[in-house]
Amino acid sequence: MVNGFAYDRSGDLVISAWAALSPFGVGADAFADGLRFGSVALTEIEDEQVPADVRTAGVIPDFSPRTSLGRRGTRSMDRVTAIAVKTVGMVVEQCGPGLMAAPDRVGLTLGTGSGSVQSVIDFSRDSLTGDRPYDVDPARFPNTVMNKAAAESAIWHHVRGPNTTIAGENATGLLSLSYAARLFRSGRCDRVLVGSVEEYTPQRAWLSWHAGFRAPLGEGAAVFVLEHRDDAADSGRTAQATLVCTRFHAFHEPAGCGPAVTQCVQNALRQAEARPEDVAIVAPSGNDDELAALQDILHDPQWLHCRPLLGDTSAASASFQLAAALVAGRTAAKGTLALITSVDPSGTAGCALLRL
Repeated sequence: MVNGFAYDRSGDLVISAWAALSPFGVGADAFADGLRFGSVALTEIEDEQVPADVRTAGVIPDFSPRTSLGRRGTRSMDRVTAIAVKTVGMVVEQCGPGLMAAPDRVGLTLGTGSGSVQSVIDFSRDSLTGDRPYDVDPARFPNTVMNKAAAESAIWHHVRGPNTTIAGENATGLLSLSYAARLFRSGRCDRVLVGSVEEYTPQRAWLSWHAGFRAPLGEGAAVFVLEHRDDAADSGRTAQATLVCTRFHAFHEPAGCGPAVTQCVQNALRQAEARPEDVAIVAPSGNDDELAALQDILHDPQWLHCRPLLGDTSAASASFQLAAALVAGRTAAKGTLALITSVDPSGTAGCALLRL
């Protein structure tokens, strides 16, 4: 043991706790209920800044930095940072003070899209419309930096280990999970808070609309505790899933998406010494070529589709898919394999294989 933690880096890495802040509401239970009942959490957005044909979105009910976190320290906090701080805080509170017994050995790996699109656009606008380019609010400049959400979450909750921001659009949650596992395996920390976050703002809707995207957008975050199985047991936490492996494959043309997904899944199953029929639960991101590839490989699993219920949560989507698999695992047989897959249209396919 080192600092009270198991030092066998080859042992099982497990997810022992998690929290979600989503259009379903606050907390893992709200997420589980929304998923279980198939609740469509999309609402009409009454904002003239948003193009008329994309005014349906999945937003966190009644959420703002001040109402969620209080007045202190939130005057200049943007939405994506507040969502991250709140979600990380829910995990820390759920696990109790023992989680931070050695804060220097706790890492935080947080995925994001472009940070806060709202902050970047607003700050740029102020520099153009003010009397002078430098007549801007300096307190808001940190919000324009992509790692603000991860840094602020660590400051609020005293996480002093490695702090990393990952960006990869829809695949962000899986990339974050893979990076967190490498942090642990390399001995840089003894447990990792890992997840991803996305915001809904009129600015993001405007950019998506001009990029030709017409589907409903969504927002939220999911954060997980990734640690050694023995450490989870010693802390009184029950392993909810074992991370078997993550796999990624690049593709250069849209037609290569399906083969890339196939390659990822086959490699993951090969490492797990499992067959396609052993996968009982699958949570895809919803790309048509991805779905077609999975249907060709797998044998009648339980399908978990988050996007129709929450909207396109972009950077947070794969983390919500992971949370959905953990919810389904509550009633699944012990040892059930769950597969999470995602496709970033810019050229990355990925998957994570879990044993529930």
